[in-house]
Amino acid sequence: MKNLPVTLALLLAVAISPSNANPPFSGTIFVNKAIITDQDPTSFVRIENSGKGRRQMFDRRGPGRVDVEAHLFIAHFDDGRKIEVQVNPEFSADEALAEAKKYLPVIGQIPGTLRQDVETVWIHKGNHGFGGGNRNLLIHTDMGESYIKSGILAETFVHEAAHTSLDARHARDKDWLAAQEKDPGFISGYAKSNPKREDVAESFLLWIALRHKPDRVDAKLKDTIEKTIPNRMAYFDNLKLDLHPMRPRQEKAAN
Repeated sequence: MKNLPVTLALLLAVAISPSNANPPFSGTIFVNKAIITDQDPTSFVRIENSGKGRRQMFDRRGPGRVDVEAHLFIAHFDDGRKIEVQVNPEFSADEALAEAKKYLPVIGQIPGTLRQDVETVWIHKGNHGFGGGNRNLLIHTDMGESYIKSGILAETFVHEAAHTSLDARHARDKDWLAAQEKDPGFISGYAKSNPKREDVAESFLLWIALRHKPDRVDAKLKDTIEKTIPNRMAYFDNLKLDLHPMRPRQEKAAN
């Protein structure tokens, strides 16, 4: 490459660098539907009906933020955390309660670290993707039924809650950015296309799988994860994370 013009040489170096290799997956929520199963424990304890109240909620169907008289519930978890569930009044009171009860036990299955910044859950009808961030988890129930049918509802909540509780702390952390730079590539096309917005969430789900559900990860997947994002895995290993109910509360991860 030494005889090429400098600009062309740099372009070629970027093109063939390991970080530009094709990611092994399109999106990690589809990789293994058994990372969390119905038989796994949940930290969800009970739901309390708190009537109705005026709330602003984000609705992907448009126009974005909507101001509605929402059905309200308080979800209680065994680690002392509480989440207000706000349900669009397009549901009846009984329907709203049923929808909340459908999703809360699964939200309780994700690690406490991922619920630490979740203050509210928004529930709407519609066939639109779930969302995370804004100290919230966003649910559209038609899409929710699709996730349930595909067996990836819990995995989707891990991804979205990572946006809510991990992104602000880690996505621009110098050590995370260094891990990105050192790793051979991105774990998914979604992460590669959105390195600042999606890489933490895409990578964290498979860290959970490999480090804390290893009996559910086959040799091929293990090899793919370890070869593609070893430095990202080490970054998560070095965090002190609350993984309850996946692990007993006294066994916080500090690998």
